[in-house]
Amino acid sequence: MGKTEHQKLKILYILELLYEQTDEKHAVRMRDIIAYLNQKGISAERKSIYRDLEMLQDFGVDILREQEYRGGYYIGSRDFELAELKLLVDAVQSSKFITQKKSRELIHKLEKLVSVYEAKQLQRQVVVTNRNKTINENIYYNIDMIYNGISGDVKIRFQYFSWNIEKEMELRRDGAFYEVSPLVLSWDDENYYLIAYDEEDKIIKHFRVDKMLKISLTRKKREGLKQFETFDIASYSKKTFGMFAGEEETVTLLCENDMIGVVIDRFGQEVNVRKADDMHFRARLHVAVSGQFYGWLCGLGEKVEIIEPAEMREKYVTYLQKIQNKYS
Repeated sequence: MGKTEHQKLKILYILELLYEQTDEKHAVRMRDIIAYLNQKGISAERKSIYRDLEMLQDFGVDILREQEYRGGYYIGSRDFELAELKLLVDAVQSSKFITQKKSRELIHKLEKLVSVYEAKQLQRQVVVTNRNKTINENIYYNIDMIYNGISGDVKIRFQYFSWNIEKEMELRRDGAFYEVSPLVLSWDDENYYLIAYDEEDKIIKHFRVDKMLKISLTRKKREGLKQFETFDIASYSKKTFGMFAGEEETVTLLCENDMIGVVIDRFGQEVNVRKADDMHFRARLHVAVSGQFYGWLCGLGEKVEIIEPAEMREKYVTYLQKIQNKYS
């Protein structure tokens, strides 16, 4: 590239320097800008740089100057504040469905949104974890393919796996492909789930996206859209504990008053509750009854009791007795 072409890039290199090397605590003086441009093969006078800075400000870049005489220049505000990026970094690092490799790549991209000095704070934050991560590197491809199926209004097909005792992936249905109508993606319990309609069983099902393999689009039009029109994804997530399916039941719990926060956190403010006595309230819930639901109840101990239906109360007692027998 000749000298003329280099000169045309001058204003872009100034912007690059400001974004990479400056923040409220770190400014660059005019001599720093001139030296940086020289490294790029560009000679520049102060007056031309002043004009470039003014043009960038007119364009909307928040370039500020330190108050003292001959103060340096720095970027005042950015699209993301440092606190917001710290939140995003922690979300990326703690998300189980994002692999370690992809986590590092995403965090490195987030670092580019701040100065090199503030990026160090993001790097220190990363050290918080050694959290469990998915190993399926194709999850981004999976998500993209699912969205293509939804936008294209066609079914998708895929294989689905679970883990065996040897910690090996084991294909469900002996490797036979599932074929479903994708409806929506949902985030629950730190995992991505596909909510889909299964025409063969005539019901809505969910699948862990990171456990889906060899996803492809079909040419068959999606089905189950009528059922989905009345489908409440928020309600589905609340009543399906840990996305474990089970027979749907209406359950009435007798809870001590200090459990109201726990119930609202799990089922939302619209949950049906009423006062039972000065010490207790009743909560009427719609749940998918599974071992996960019973496990949730166990965690609340004596403070929560199943009142109705009677048969579920008996099933819960049997569940507890089986656990107790393991320790007898």
